[in-house]
Amino acid sequence: MPVPAPRYCRRVAYEHFAAALGSLHETGALVGAATALSMHALDDVHPGAVEERIEALAVGVRRGRTTESRQATIAHLHHVLFEREGFEGNRLDFYDPRNSYLPQVLATRRGIPISLALIYKAVAERLGLPVTGIGAPGHFLVRIEDESGALLIDPFHRGRMLSEEEAFKLMEATLGAAVPRSDRLLQPVDHAGWLVRMLRNLEAIHSRRAQPRDAAAMAELRQLVELG
Repeated sequence: MPVPAPRYCRRVAYEHFAAALGSLHETGALVGAATALSMHALDDVHPGAVEERIEALAVGVRRGRTTESRQATIAHLHHVLFEREGFEGNRLDFYDPRNSYLPQVLATRRGIPISLALIYKAVAERLGLPVTGIGAPGHFLVRIEDESGALLIDPFHRGRMLSEEEAFKLMEATLGAAVPRSDRLLQPVDHAGWLVRMLRNLEAIHSRRAQPRDAAAMAELRQLVELG
């Protein structure tokens, strides 16, 4: 069935986004959908180039690790992403919408928590390391496991490893309010929830910038996910 014409979103973005939703349980489709949403704002986005860049990062980790243990792989993953490549949060202009556009984040190595978390997940899973998104209020995190157990990782702060208490304190610092010490705040999100959160972030940013058509375009994409 052909995809109906969008009212606000650029058609190329809308069609690529809709095509990715059919296999959204796969991380590659999540990356594809996140790449597609950037096509609304950016020209000359090439999904294949995004995949090639992610694979190049994974190859860099494979070549440099000394053993294939999860602990060693995670350590070298962090070395490549956060020390050699320098991925980190854009503290100087946090609300720039480009921080949510995967091709831009891969090029500048700057983003917001959820976009950096997606790059982390995409690279790690090519190394055989399953990564779960953690939809903590105000600050997206990821969870990964090594031989010692589950680790909470903050890609925005250069891959800092957090205890649960440190994660709660990070939420409080971000939100400017106390948060309950509840496991429900550190629950995993599925790929649809991950994508919806990215789109809601962009809706809010465009609304704040008085860009109602762009906000409406992100809402159109979000509705595709939510209507499933």
